[in-house]
Amino acid sequence: MTLLFSIHLAVTWMLVGLIWVVQILVYPQFRRVAPAEFKDYHLAHCFRIGLIVAPLLFAEIATSAWLFYAGQRTLPFVISIGLIPLVWLCTAVFQAPIHTRLMRGFDAPLIRHLILTNWIRTLAWTARGILVSFTLL
Repeated sequence: MTLLFSIHLAVTWMLVGLIWVVQILVYPQFRRVAPAEFKDYHLAHCFRIGLIVAPLLFAEIATSAWLFYAGQRTLPFVISIGLIPLVWLCTAVFQAPIHTRLMRGFDAPLIRHLILTNWIRTLAWTARGILVSFTLL
């Protein structure tokens, strides 16, 4: 296994772990924040999660493109790369607009929608982790 593939595998699984923590712990906790405190809490969440996610997303896309360019064309790997645009599209269509609206304040139905639509990203990243791991076989 090459160093580049090892980095890609590690980054993929970091994102899988992170999305599950967000899905199961972080987003449901939004419902427990007092409405008067929600705007500040949510803004801090968006800023801090961005500090973690942005470098990982960059590493994910850079290493997958580099591996593909270098000749990694196994079917599981190619399918896993195809899931990256799905994750980004889901983020652009659902999560980012919902987070923008939540910056105005607490909204329980909107938080439920955030949790529900985030399952797309959760399952897509999980599938990526499995497919990238399967590529090792």
